[in-house]
Amino acid sequence: MDTLILESRAIAWTYNGDWLRIEAHGPDGLRLRASPFPDRGGRPGALLDDGAVAEVAPIVTRDGATARITHGRITAEVDLQGRVRFLNAKGELLLEEKWRQRDTISKFWTVGTEEVRMISALGLAGREFRPMTGETARITVRFEGKADERLYGMGQYQQPHLDLAGCTLELAQRNSQASVPFVVSSHGYGLLWNMPAVGAVHFAANGATWTAEVAREIDYWITAADTPADILRNYARVTGTVPMMPDYALGLWQSKLRYRMQEELLAVARDYRDRGIPLAVIVADFFHWPVQGDWRFDEREWPDPAAMTAELKAMGTELLVSVWPTVDHRSENYPEMAEKGYLVRSRRGLDVQQEFLGNTRFIDVTHPGARAFLWDRAKRNYRDKGVALFWLDEAEPEYSAYDFDNYRYHGGSVLEIGNAYPLHYAQAFYEGLHAEGENEIVSLIRCAWAGSQRYGALVWSGDIHSSFEAMRNQLSAGLNMGMAGIPWWTTDIGGFHGGHVEDPAFHELMIRWFQWAVFTPILRMHGHRDPITPPAEPFRDGVAQCDTGAGNELWSFGESVFAILRRYAALRERLRPYVAGLMRAAHEQGDPLMRPMFYDYPDDPRCWAVDDQYMFGPDLLVAPVTDAGVSERSVYLPQGIWCDAWTGERIEGGGDLACNAPVERIPVFIRDGAGVAQAFEGE
Repeated sequence: MDTLILESRAIAWTYNGDWLRIEAHGPDGLRLRASPFPDRGGRPGALLDDGAVAEVAPIVTRDGATARITHGRITAEVDLQGRVRFLNAKGELLLEEKWRQRDTISKFWTVGTEEVRMISALGLAGREFRPMTGETARITVRFEGKADERLYGMGQYQQPHLDLAGCTLELAQRNSQASVPFVVSSHGYGLLWNMPAVGAVHFAANGATWTAEVAREIDYWITAADTPADILRNYARVTGTVPMMPDYALGLWQSKLRYRMQEELLAVARDYRDRGIPLAVIVADFFHWPVQGDWRFDEREWPDPAAMTAELKAMGTELLVSVWPTVDHRSENYPEMAEKGYLVRSRRGLDVQQEFLGNTRFIDVTHPGARAFLWDRAKRNYRDKGVALFWLDEAEPEYSAYDFDNYRYHGGSVLEIGNAYPLHYAQAFYEGLHAEGENEIVSLIRCAWAGSQRYGALVWSGDIHSSFEAMRNQLSAGLNMGMAGIPWWTTDIGGFHGGHVEDPAFHELMIRWFQWAVFTPILRMHGHRDPITPPAEPFRDGVAQCDTGAGNELWSFGESVFAILRRYAALRERLRPYVAGLMRAAHEQGDPLMRPMFYDYPDDPRCWAVDDQYMFGPDLLVAPVTDAGVSERSVYLPQGIWCDAWTGERIEGGGDLACNAPVERIPVFIRDGAGVAQAFEGE
């Protein structure tokens, strides 16, 4: 019996109930699905339905024992045993499943005109299904290793490695970790693991191994292109791009843990105004509510939110309000939500999923009714009072114990679909705001999955430590988030945990972090600064109250620090037209604002190796200082003429440069002839 099937837009293979299907999907893209269970149509995952419509019809052919589908610059081949490999437009191998089995040819290629066959007794399959309950399995996909391959993307991990080759990554969401499983290879392909299951990927020298703990089928999408930029743009076509960032959001965002009351927040905004420092956004952080899950201001501290937002708008400042997905059993919304099944369920033990200042459950945002309920409360209590910006905290969600097998969502077990939680969290607010007539929608959120960008997700890197080591990790995290298709990204300047406002060592860190953040998508102050003030009442109405950190405004760290931070805040204001142009490119094409050097210089081998500097758009080369006590660092300048942003000196590129970097200066170089140079005039 013939196991290969040719269709107009796909090729397929089937044997003994196992099936595999590869179809054209998006520009230069193919989607592969495979399973031992009946094909029930597949879930979209991160992919958009309209991406399946091919602008150019694929070419489907067969040559003896091999079926092929060519779609633009990528070709897939399937043999009679169901083994798969992918080729680029030149016929060069991009990716090949790893098979080591006794009764089949485990690997095939040609040397000259002779076909090489290798038989193995290992019994390893390129696609492996270990049945679980029902129509689910633990899935493993293996690919052959590739020499000299570099890998980028995959989201945000707290480690300094930009090149992920050799790394093992957990495919799971945690506080400060965001699994966005799209990887870009230096060999000219990008692969989306279109499965929100908890799992892992091992990018080893002897092959890549992807696992999903619970899934119904293998589902991934692959594209080929000549440059990393084209790969990322192909990906954006099938998963969506960010909305247009509102212009006001391009300036300084002010936040701390936490402004305790309306008058305190307004006093800070007025102080910025009186000092002549433009303030784009100010934040009402968590525990401004009576009880977790009420999703409203406590009128005792916030008596007139509508008047507050109106005064802020008159000063040119927008209010950002923190929303948590936690629901205390004492919340006014708990009974209805529990009755309607809008809360996450625990499979064993008590239904208490987090214990921070209360015993709480998480809202189940995979449930359409729960998303509508959440937006109804947010609209009634925030939006209708003038709030259009939301901070979606705890978006992983952050379980007190990350026992992923113990929790179940409306859409399935957390092991099967858990990584998509932050996508649906952002979706709830995006769809609610869009229904209100908003188009330039942005939500600050602590986690993301593939496709989150289309719901206006501005991801920040979580509750990180106040240290130079953490700052260095954020550089790699931000660049890899951009390469994973999430162009809106930010950090807590200075780190979140720690940092004494009177500590000279912390002052140096704050300066270095702030000057770097000027050249990131969003310039945002936040942190839990020492010394911490405990609440005046540890409990009120039986509800635990939250403490408050020290000041975190630009002037909170002494006059000498303030002078530097103020200068860089003014520079960011002058850079706003340039940043707005980068935001438009992200909206229209999916281009990241901050990107590795090879994004703009793919033909320069050194740009693939440099991991401690980057491009902020096409015209600015930024080299942050991420170590204490450093006043000089080496910078690599690609071929061409570059201008030192601070001195105006013109420098011939093509080599390394020893660059002065006193504490008040971050090394920045401008591509010759770029209009953004005007922003630095007078520095």
